[in-house]
Order: sequence, then C-alpha cells, then structure tokens
Amino acid sequence: MVYIYLAEGFEEVEALTAADVLRRAGVDAKLVSISESLKVTGAHGICVETDLLMNQCNYENCRMLVLPGGMPGTLNLGASEQLCRKLQEFAASPDKKVAAICAAPMVLGKLGILQGKKATIYPGMEEYLTGAEPTGEAVTVDGNIITGQGPALAMEFALAIAENVKGKETADAVA
Repeated sequence: MVYIYLAEGFEEVEALTAADVLRRAGVDAKLVSISESLKVTGAHGICVETDLLMNQCNYENCRMLVLPGGMPGTLNLGASEQLCRKLQEFAASPDKKVAAICAAPMVLGKLGILQGKKATIYPGMEEYLTGAEPTGEAVTVDGNIITGQGPALAMEFALAIAENVKGKETADAVA
C-alpha cells in the first residue's frame, strides 16, 4: 500500500502520474485527502476525488507516503500535524519509505528528515532542503527517501517509486 497525499493546491500532474504508474505496476496506491472532504482541488483548478480521508488510513500495511508538490498544496501538507508525525515515523523506520517531489521536499527538510541525505527539489528552492546535500538531479534516491524536481519529471519520479516498491523489472515494464 502506498498513500499519496493531496492538499488544496496540489500539483495535479505529480499526484496523478504517481497514482497511475503505481497502479499499472500492481501497487495498491490510494489518493488521500488531508482535509475533511474527499474532493480536493489542485493548483490548476482540477478537482480530484480521493479514495480516503487521512483519518481512514491504515498504516499497518502501508509501505510509502508520497507528497506531490504545488503551491499552496505543499504549504498545506506541511501544516498538517498529523501528516508531519506520520512522515517522521516513516522516515525513521527502515521498512518504510517517504517520497516528495517539486516543492514538497521542503516539508521533509523542515521536519529534519533530510538531515545527512542527498535530495533534490524544484530548482531555486534548494535552501529548503535543510540538512541535505542538494543533488540537482531529476530524481534522487537516498536510503528510504525519494525526492524529485518537478512537474516535468513526474514520470521519472513515479517510475523511481515503482522501482523502489516493485523492482526494476516491473518499473521497466510500466515504462
């Protein structure tokens, strides 16, 4: 199970590409709203109906938490205390993973999750990778943390997640 969190103002291409690629790879990927409504509107006015509300999530079988970027979506994700606690919990566990793309790695930086890790973020936002070594790469995988640069690289990011969860052969087949 992989949870992809949506907050008002999320980057649509990043969230939906991840969900699509993961589902094609046979991963049980769920879109999760951090608000009280299943419907969440993205940064470009596209309204998406999520699968679950955050309080309905069962983390026992969840392997990864994914954060799409976008503004103000990233700020809204970072304002969710419940989500931030889960991100810290997952990042601290060797059996769990966290992925964030575009501006969303700034949430991980703020929480101290990137300390001593290599990471990437939307170009020009490197100062928000607190404690990390910015790579400038399209996608960076360091241990149980995956970061991506932005919307133009949503497919590469999604395929990196698929490879991390299901293996290279499955990710290559989806690609």
